[in-house]
Amino acid sequence: MGELSVSERRQYGQFCGLASAMDIIGERWTILIVRELLIGPGRFSDMIENLPGVSPNMLADRLRFLTEQGIIEVDKVPGDARGKLYRLTSLGAQLRPAIHVLARWGMNFLTEEDATRSASRAAWGFLAVQTMIDVGKPTGVDEEYEFRVDDEVFFIIVHDGAATAHRGPAENPALVLSADAETFIRVGAKLISPIEAVLTGKITAEGDPDAVQRCTQLLGLDQLVRAA
Repeated sequence: MGELSVSERRQYGQFCGLASAMDIIGERWTILIVRELLIGPGRFSDMIENLPGVSPNMLADRLRFLTEQGIIEVDKVPGDARGKLYRLTSLGAQLRPAIHVLARWGMNFLTEEDATRSASRAAWGFLAVQTMIDVGKPTGVDEEYEFRVDDEVFFIIVHDGAATAHRGPAENPALVLSADAETFIRVGAKLISPIEAVLTGKITAEGDPDAVQRCTQLLGLDQLVRAA
């Protein structure tokens, strides 16, 4: 049996913006595909690797549907005439705030069992940082914090009272934090405090001690530091 066409997919049939959104992104795997493309453009093979459990047919169907809806677009891969690179359109990128809110909310339900039995990926740490600074409290000090999570490197820059996250190394970091992906997400989910992670060697921190305090405040982890 072939994949369903857009018109054949089940819809809620409600004249409501939320129901309409769920008609587009409510099917299994769809919102996680959007998550991957919010982290950055990717090939089909990248997404298969980063979405353990999805079948090639299911992924192809979801990508085709999202393309038809104008949520993603397909580019050519430089140097590879047959390669396809998937990226979010400007319409798809509008999902970023909603994804951040859902990811932050979902951290309330992560458990130690999830940490031991479920897959983790360093790039998901980049998403976690973005969700945390959405509600963070910049201290007014302009500086950069670099994160090295497994093989991923990203940083936060605080400037003029605002904080943004970016891929790659910081130019002049006041603080460099290194951790594996599981530990990093466990800290974000508040399963372990930053202080405990540092004391046990699961996170290493290099830089200004005051910057550690400012960074944890920015990420909403200062209460865990005080509790520890």
